Amino acid sequence: MPVYNEMMNTVHEMEQIARLFNIDPFPIYFLGGSACLLGGYTERATRDFDFIDLNYSAKLGKVFAHLKDYDFLEYQSTAISPKYKERALRLPEFEYLQIYILSREDIIVSKIIRLAQKDIEDIDQLIKNSDTELINKIIDEVIERTDLYQGKKDAFVKNLETFRENYHV
Repeated sequence: MPVYNEMMNTVHEMEQIARLFNIDPFPIYFLGGSACLLGGYTERATRDFDFIDLNYSAKLGKVFAHLKDYDFLEYQSTAISPKYKERALRLPEFEYLQIYILSREDIIVSKIIRLAQKDIEDIDQLIKNSDTELINKIIDEVIERTDLYQGKKDAFVKNLETFRENYHV
């Protein structure tokens, strides 16, 4: 898997840059296609890195710049559960930075808000090895959020019916 190797190398190099600049270790929570690939959940090629903005300081910009194509996803505009960190998996290949990927179930739920073709393709793969009871629990946790922008919550709820019909969840 050349894309997987490229992405892993990029994150390893980012880790080396953090050490080089004496930046204290910090956590990163990847989601979306990058998490699917890094976690071995799917093999769909992607080269961008999506991760949750944990209010990182500006000094980390030189570390993140190494990723080249990346998106900070603001928590208030991302359909994820407040408990995503509890289910996230730390990648053992990284010793300095705390590199996490969201669980399959959290990634599935985060994709409901858009349900674009690539999201559907990812869900088709992820759902095979996922806990549907947990998916329903995460959906409830997202709906109960009071800090999710209303427009985002409305889009999530609107697509939820289609998701439930298509995947019998």
